[in-house]
Amino acid sequence: MTPLETLGLTLLHRSDPERAHTMAMRALRLGLVPSPGPFTSPRLATQIAGLELPNPVGLAAGFDKNAEALGPLSRAGFGFIEVGAVTPRAQPGNPRPRLFRLSEDRAVINRFGFNNKGMEAARAKLAGRPSEAVIGLNLGANKDSDNRAEDFARVLSHCGPHLDFATVNVSSPNTEKLRDLQGAEALSALLAGVMEANSWLKAPLPIFLKIAPDLSDTEISEIGEVALGAGLSAIIATNTTLSRDGLQGPASQEAGGLSGAPLFAPSTRVLAKLSRATDGKLPLIGVGGIGSAEDAYQKIRAGASAVQLYSALVYKGFSLAGEIARGLDARLEQDGFAHVSDAVATGRDEWL
Repeated sequence: MTPLETLGLTLLHRSDPERAHTMAMRALRLGLVPSPGPFTSPRLATQIAGLELPNPVGLAAGFDKNAEALGPLSRAGFGFIEVGAVTPRAQPGNPRPRLFRLSEDRAVINRFGFNNKGMEAARAKLAGRPSEAVIGLNLGANKDSDNRAEDFARVLSHCGPHLDFATVNVSSPNTEKLRDLQGAEALSALLAGVMEANSWLKAPLPIFLKIAPDLSDTEISEIGEVALGAGLSAIIATNTTLSRDGLQGPASQEAGGLSGAPLFAPSTRVLAKLSRATDGKLPLIGVGGIGSAEDAYQKIRAGASAVQLYSALVYKGFSLAGEIARGLDARLEQDGFAHVSDAVATGRDEWL
């Protein structure tokens, strides 16, 4: 972390968390954060679902909900970027306060509820995206929708021409009954509609699915089967958790999804189980609690072909993306891996 980042984070942490996030977005657009571009090497450059990535370290959805900082984010060191979630119609989300720092736990709790400006605003921003970056969109459904499956398809149809991939998000805990769509029957029907909408695009996209960490072994296996049968290109594991095990921070019992360091172990166990269930037939993207190169390396060895992070940026700044990529490159070399893909799932059994 640079001295300027340290100062900036100190000042941001004196503000309300959501206001601090708005200020961080403004700093990005003003060019006040490091912009080294993505670190790459022959060991890190990889392909996921047909996408050529300079490195496998991505930005998770949720930071840039409305695709408003695509240029700065593409230069911040990430190998790929996911924005959103975006819903068909704009919606305000849940009442404030709805974002909480747990500094003692290096964690965050949010109950935003898919606040965003809607697919029309997102499409306008995505139309001006940097062409050299790999950019995906997290698809959401409106809170008051009577057909959430149709919502996912609508956002995909509207914004798809400006994307490199899209993610079906059925794992946010902050939209009532959304996680019910992870059941095998409901998920199969939902994905069938999304894949049909995808086939209508002039250039169909890789479609990813983002799942929750709060799943049984049976549910994980069922999701793996459905994903393979639906023709998905990857699964992102995982979203935030409802668990509050072992937390110390004063805001630890706030309602919402928990992310950050406490999520690392449970999300990695789900990742490893999903890797076993899909038997390497589908790329997995590991998310949850990544705050260092070693964390990213452990996710990869548990079964991930790429990783994403978000919450750790709250505590370590945007330099973290490049630090993780460089550290991952060194760690792979240290253990004798010629390429990141060679390390995938080599430590999976340690998490089962």
